[in-house]
Amino acid sequence: MPKGYWVAHVDVDDMDTYKSYIAANAAPFAEYGARFLVRGGGSETREGQARARTVVIEFPSYEAALACYDSPGYQAAKALRDPVSTGDLVIIQGYDG
Repeated sequence: MPKGYWVAHVDVDDMDTYKSYIAANAAPFAEYGARFLVRGGGSETREGQARARTVVIEFPSYEAALACYDSPGYQAAKALRDPVSTGDLVIIQGYDG
């Protein structure tokens, strides 16, 4: 079964408030088996445009990645993030070749 991934590109306007989102998303991420592969860190844009922060999260399955996003716990955390950030999020099925 292919893994699932969240790939997010985010600009944060208020890091102090954003930290409350980080604290709130810990429980749903643990519940759905999320594992951070990239969480900010240095980057260099070689093509196109990018936001300031890139996050890649691995889930045990594509279904778990979708379920986590739709869960009440994550949606409550997201409500903390939305007013202080702008971002793009793709949930993608991993390659199981």
